[in-house]
Amino acid sequence: MKRWTSVFLALTMVMVFTLTGCGSKSDGKQASETPKTTDSTEKKEDPKPEEKKTQDTLVFGRGGDSVALDPAIVTDGESLKIGHQVFDSLLEYKEGETEVQPALAESWEVSPDGLKYTFKLRQGVKFHDGTDFNAEAVVFNFQRWSDPKSEFKFEGDSFDYYDSMFGPEGSRVIKDVKAVDTNTVEFTLAQPQAPFLQNIAMTCFGIGSPAAIKEKKENFKSEPVGTGPFVFKEWKRNDSITLDKNPNYWKQGLPKLNKVIVRSIPDNSARFNALQNGEIDLMEDLNPDDLSVLESKSDLQKINRPSFNIAYLGFNLKKKPFDNVKVREALSHAVNKQGIVDAFFAGQAKPAVNPMPPTLWGHNDSIQDYDYNLDTAKQLLAEAGYPNGLPDPVTFYAMPVSRPYMPDGKKVAEAIQADFEKIGVKVNIQSPEWATYLDDTKAGAKDDIYMMGWTGDNGDPDNFIYTLLDKDSIPGNNRSFYVNEDLHKILIEAQKEVSQDKRVELYKKSQEIIKKDIPWIPLVHTTPILAAKANLKGYVPSPTGTEAYSNIYFE
Repeated sequence: MKRWTSVFLALTMVMVFTLTGCGSKSDGKQASETPKTTDSTEKKEDPKPEEKKTQDTLVFGRGGDSVALDPAIVTDGESLKIGHQVFDSLLEYKEGETEVQPALAESWEVSPDGLKYTFKLRQGVKFHDGTDFNAEAVVFNFQRWSDPKSEFKFEGDSFDYYDSMFGPEGSRVIKDVKAVDTNTVEFTLAQPQAPFLQNIAMTCFGIGSPAAIKEKKENFKSEPVGTGPFVFKEWKRNDSITLDKNPNYWKQGLPKLNKVIVRSIPDNSARFNALQNGEIDLMEDLNPDDLSVLESKSDLQKINRPSFNIAYLGFNLKKKPFDNVKVREALSHAVNKQGIVDAFFAGQAKPAVNPMPPTLWGHNDSIQDYDYNLDTAKQLLAEAGYPNGLPDPVTFYAMPVSRPYMPDGKKVAEAIQADFEKIGVKVNIQSPEWATYLDDTKAGAKDDIYMMGWTGDNGDPDNFIYTLLDKDSIPGNNRSFYVNEDLHKILIEAQKEVSQDKRVELYKKSQEIIKKDIPWIPLVHTTPILAAKANLKGYVPSPTGTEAYSNIYFE
């Protein structure tokens, strides 16, 4: 698909012919039958050179479609990518970092006890529907997310991120949100929360237009309205999403592009071919095997996203025999992580030990991984009561789309399947459509084990461990249904603690508990590779996996 079409100027030229000759226009079509004559000495005008138009449309290629376009009701990165272009949050992260800075809120103050946050809002900002952004709009959004009985929580929707970041109903961290005046919002917390500012900067807490939510109702999830740099135009399911420039964006001079088209191209090789053929301008999740080809192309560029993720194999603890820690330990010894890295990641990954990346503060470097040892795995299965392996086949959900932490989930699942069968564990791999995959693993009714991953949202360990493995995240991001009360106490204490040194020790202790309980097998941490045209400029990849496209331009 072509991103833009050259515009040719129509040039009308007067040419000299004899009376018996015929005239023609510069495009070769027949001109008037009555020719014009001129003096033979008249000088012909040289045609004007064609004006070269700068490309102003970005076509971005990705591995899967969005689940929904309301960022508050999703947890998948493909949905949040779009949400980040359409919505703004009160705060945002500095480009390429996880340090917060003003966005829709120009400034803020925190009370000495850490229980009140007062935000001064940016004035003159409009939602894409022309309505005003103000304090009441902020209150409306936060009340919608926090109230499970809200009339604006539509059938099938859940605000999993809100529950994960601010606690479930009955133990909410945010006690109250009120509009002090038109441009001032005050948050009252039930208890201090160290990562509070980091949390509200996340894309999932982008502020939507109350008028649009009330009018569109459940259609808001497919027709989003925010204040962001791009305005939603069209969604062709499993094909493309088109966004237009917001001409009234509050950041001066942005966005630099007039249009963004986000295309879903599930196959990694097909996506790379589309880049080489000029059908797309930027792509993510390059097949590691294609890295050498990319590096040989002078008209393309490689972009590395900072490593800030985890891919893991999760156990469904609601299902037998995976409620038995001996079985989980046995299977942990049957996964050849280094072999997976060598075979499928071309040096762009490292084996994972803990449920958070080693680049994040609080990582426990002293924990030793379960080694790859099939004999030990068989022995542990025997101790668990399965000397001949598991009696029934295991349903293994493998990701149907490429992700930054897992370029080809099915191939990795097949490698794990082969090793599991060596210890008497038969595996049936299933890869339903992505939205169904997420629904099924969240419900935990169909999968025995599953493949999933996470890219950190905000630069805090809380966003990995509490969000993915605390009991408060059931149902939602804790798809293993793992509950440990000691872990829960430590994580809540870490949220309340102001001292980062003390928080480090608490998170290290939490990783020791998780290592012993084995709700997951951490697989790999990757350095995701993106590829783009060489003349694409202004793109700074975020470690969170979600960045604005507003600074991108073509040279």
